Amino acid sequence: MGNSIREGLVQLLIRHRENFLSGEEISQRLECSRTAVWKHIEELRKEGYQIEARPKSGYRLVYRPDRVAPEELQPHLSTRSFGQHFRYRAQVTSTQALAHEWAREGAPEGAVVIAEEQTEGRGRMGRSWHSPPRSGIWMSLILRPSLPLPLAPQLTLVASVALSRALKSETGLPVSIKWPNDLLVHGKKVCGILTELRGEQDQIQYIVLGMGINVNVTEEFFPKELKEKATSLAIEGKQTYSRPQLICSMLKELETWYNGYLTHGFEPIRILWEESAGMLGKMITARTPSGEKRGIAKGLDATGALLLETEEGILPVFSSYID
Repeated sequence: MGNSIREGLVQLLIRHRENFLSGEEISQRLECSRTAVWKHIEELRKEGYQIEARPKSGYRLVYRPDRVAPEELQPHLSTRSFGQHFRYRAQVTSTQALAHEWAREGAPEGAVVIAEEQTEGRGRMGRSWHSPPRSGIWMSLILRPSLPLPLAPQLTLVASVALSRALKSETGLPVSIKWPNDLLVHGKKVCGILTELRGEQDQIQYIVLGMGINVNVTEEFFPKELKEKATSLAIEGKQTYSRPQLICSMLKELETWYNGYLTHGFEPIRILWEESAGMLGKMITARTPSGEKRGIAKGLDATGALLLETEEGILPVFSSYID
């Protein structure tokens, strides 16, 4: 009950931020006591919200800290299921680990785990992901598609299309896709996508789709070894961005294209992916479990494998790291 009062209180203050709301009016709208209202306002103040109190007038929101808590996301959320169930943490080792735990407990499809900071963020092939506090989006989405196991890798490509569209729409930046799981701006990584699944007997039980996005990370926060390879939306756009607004746009696009993929198959995703890929027509080296493959990136085949034009002919690449 406490969380629903708090969420309702923040939404009321945001909606009426130009005016004062009396404690009596707030308590009636939220169906709680005046004491509960005061208690939640004090808690919000401790977390950085500036709330002006004026005798006989009530309360008015003056400043909101940049947080990705459910009460900050709710005003922007327009999805049916994605993001309608949330677990929010100030700090976690990894949102992936928490999402796996929740999925095993029976979390519904579209449930989201989100954190202000990750201390042990994970990327593909065991790589770490740098996650400074309150500067990026560190989020994991639980999916329960009725798909055979071999099609699961296509969901990484669905996610890359959806996220690139959301980030382009919200920032106007030239976001491009690098196969299979990175988003780049001006050749530098801003987003990594990690798809992990649990399944049995050729059926998927659940998928955890992890996203790490450098939103308002400034240059001094990047370790020296990452500065040539990684960037943030703020660095490239020369401004800061609202993380709650970005998250809600991402969830909307993810829900739209995920449902579209389940209904219409992979072909529409393949076409959109190729339109946004910044690597097609370029010579690349794919480091696969069976060794390096070098060739010109031509596009995706019907399964989602990357097609490389090599001296031996056109080769499909299914799992690799691209240089």
